[in-house]
Amino acid sequence: MIVLGIESSCDETSVAVLKDGTVLSNLISSQDFHINFGGVVPELSSRAHIQIISSLVKEALAKAGCSLDDIDVIGATAGPGLIGALLVGYTFARGLAYAKKKIFVPVNHIEGHIFSGFLMEVKPIFPLLVLAVSGGHTLLLLAKSFTEIIKLGSTVDDAAGEAFDKVAKMIGLGYPGGPKIQAAAEKGDHRKIQFPIADMKGKYDFSFSGVKTSVLRYIQSAFGAPKTTLIPEEQLNDIAASFQFAVVRALIDKCELALKNFEVASLSLVGGVAANEELRKSFFQLGAKYKKKVVIPKLEYCGDNAAMIAFRAQSLILAGEKFSIESDAFPNFSSKYFINASL
Repeated sequence: MIVLGIESSCDETSVAVLKDGTVLSNLISSQDFHINFGGVVPELSSRAHIQIISSLVKEALAKAGCSLDDIDVIGATAGPGLIGALLVGYTFARGLAYAKKKIFVPVNHIEGHIFSGFLMEVKPIFPLLVLAVSGGHTLLLLAKSFTEIIKLGSTVDDAAGEAFDKVAKMIGLGYPGGPKIQAAAEKGDHRKIQFPIADMKGKYDFSFSGVKTSVLRYIQSAFGAPKTTLIPEEQLNDIAASFQFAVVRALIDKCELALKNFEVASLSLVGGVAANEELRKSFFQLGAKYKKKVVIPKLEYCGDNAAMIAFRAQSLILAGEKFSIESDAFPNFSSKYFINASL
């Protein structure tokens, strides 16, 4: 089975070709100009997708050594994401499928991330505990198969990646926050400041608004907000390290709680924040402690990418799911495969 995947949910345009689960090409065009605005501008994102998507599809097919006639399935992100950005990739992919009489699979973006570990040579094993962490989502999930996903917990306020971005802005590091916080944290001491994380009383949910507020109160008290540019580099690095440590500890603690209460065969860390080195290291340590197989996608597959969308489309087809291009005329933001756990 050869699958063409298209991803355009935010500020990356990506096109990939997979053959029987093996990545033949995975091209990603990032919209770096959003840095000038301190965040993603939806209208500009949509325009950039329109400008690049056609040529990127041609390039991905050429790199894979395929033509559109060789493609069996076309999958595209159907949500969640920015409406305008989503519609560019979704309608382009659906139009191709209609014109070439191919199977069209609308893919939930989060499901793409959840199973991105299967793009690795060493693959996860079901039942699979998944920590999905990105700028828009923080989820703890138990995947029993490709079509049964139990949601154990989610964030009740800010997503972890969103908290990284906001704290980076507070202390004068700018956007995007994740890589800049990590770089500063590497030069800091996380023991200098203890930022608290909300206690969710044994539940699997997350909360990061409190730690974000704690950072704000700290810099107001120590340096006089809002003039955060006055923070000396050494103290700034310590703030970054202490904040990162608090967030990573909160994420790992919930995973450990789930490991104590559910039988799992392997662990997977996915999403954009999975690129964070401290989180990756702590996740591997958790797996070693409980003697569980750990699979974390390489960096290319942590952020938004079309390879994970193509794989998800393939996994649904192989699971026996049926799709009709006539009935899938607009992005479906929900997932029928998510089951909220009764805990």
